[in-house]
Amino acid sequence: MNNYREIFDLDSVICAPATAASTGAIAIIRVSGKGCVDLCSNYIFPVSNKLCLKNMLHNEMHLSIFKRDDEIVDEVMTVVFGDKNSYTGEESLEIYCHGSQYIQKRIIEILISAGARFARPGEFTMRAFLNGKMDLLQAEAVADLISSKSKAAHDLAYSQMKGGFSSHIKELRKQLIDFASLIELELDFSEEDVEFANRNELIQLLNNIRTEVENIISSFSLGNVIKTGIPVAIIGKPNVGKSTLLNVLLNEERALVSDIPGTTRDSIEDIINIGGITFRFIDTAGLRDSDERIENLGIERTREKMQQAMIILFVFDISNTTTEEIKTEVENIKQYIKDNSKQIIIIANKTDCLVEMPAGFRELVDMETIFISAKRKENISLITERLLNSVGSRNIEDGTIISNARHFEAFTKVLEMITAIEEGINSNFPPDLISEDLKIALYHLGSITGEITNEELLENVFNNFCIGK
Repeated sequence: MNNYREIFDLDSVICAPATAASTGAIAIIRVSGKGCVDLCSNYIFPVSNKLCLKNMLHNEMHLSIFKRDDEIVDEVMTVVFGDKNSYTGEESLEIYCHGSQYIQKRIIEILISAGARFARPGEFTMRAFLNGKMDLLQAEAVADLISSKSKAAHDLAYSQMKGGFSSHIKELRKQLIDFASLIELELDFSEEDVEFANRNELIQLLNNIRTEVENIISSFSLGNVIKTGIPVAIIGKPNVGKSTLLNVLLNEERALVSDIPGTTRDSIEDIINIGGITFRFIDTAGLRDSDERIENLGIERTREKMQQAMIILFVFDISNTTTEEIKTEVENIKQYIKDNSKQIIIIANKTDCLVEMPAGFRELVDMETIFISAKRKENISLITERLLNSVGSRNIEDGTIISNARHFEAFTKVLEMITAIEEGINSNFPPDLISEDLKIALYHLGSITGEITNEELLENVFNNFCIGK
């Protein structure tokens, strides 16, 4: 910690806007660091004659004047926080001024001229972490919460910010530390050939940890798409109603609709929030054999989008497509994407064009086909329901879903070391080799919550934050 104080200049007073860089009714300027109240007391004067900034009660908001000498900058509201109750874990205060860009800039200029410095991205949260107000996983969840664009992304970030997932990881690490300590004890008595760590119990513990880590790793694909949006590719032959369907789903005329086959030459993307989940819909060029170079480029991009998508909506015209053609197309899609984790939802469009029950109707039902009329906006809710069900029923609020690539990498390395430790025990490796693998596993578990950190790691994490947080 002392080393970090010098590296990150933690003894300085920092300031920055905590609100977006724009003109609005109110702006918030955050100031933090030992001595920040003394520094600001030369410029912030409570309207009440009984008060000065230094004797204001913590966590109370008071009307004040911000001025330097005879220059009155603004009438502001001010709140002072003690180190125990502040976000950063150190003396801090917040200035609520009018949202003028000039006022914000002038207040910060005066504070910097008095000895404060402008905060680096994420520096307030970094100080909160280094002062023990939160662990590293919780700090990263703060950034995810700020950038969340859907209820699911919000719930996932908020759940991790509460600290339940961190506690779970720390408990796993504690159990490994207990066994590592026994292994180390064996090394101290190596000449006596004693075994303090029960290998069967260690194997059982490793099996339990393996199961949990594998589940966490497998959640990354879901967590990542919850965070960034679930990609959904709409594919099918030309003129089957893909663009019409996209427009209906988005509730706007986003894609050009035409009876002329091959109108969509390139993919069109847009997002929609369904049940708190963000979906990224991609309308693609129709799949068919073509001699036109531009259309073929669009078809090639369609195949690329199929590979990128998590869900594929295969749309066909039920009025002129046979069941055998549909089966062949679905099989071709599966052969092309070669990924069983991708879900294919079969959609029979243009039911409004039917004059009688289509041939092979029972087979289509068995294939869980959704029958719609995009033109008449009929049964569209069946598609949105299927999309939500496709995401899975895993409870986001339990916090065991990861969306951070750094966490995914660390858990993957933990799993590698668990495998190595199991192999070592089964092969009767000496305690010193098992001990080394245990230390590596503990290191990677500790790096997730920040129990083990280095300067480069912290800079990489907090540089992705916004200024003022």
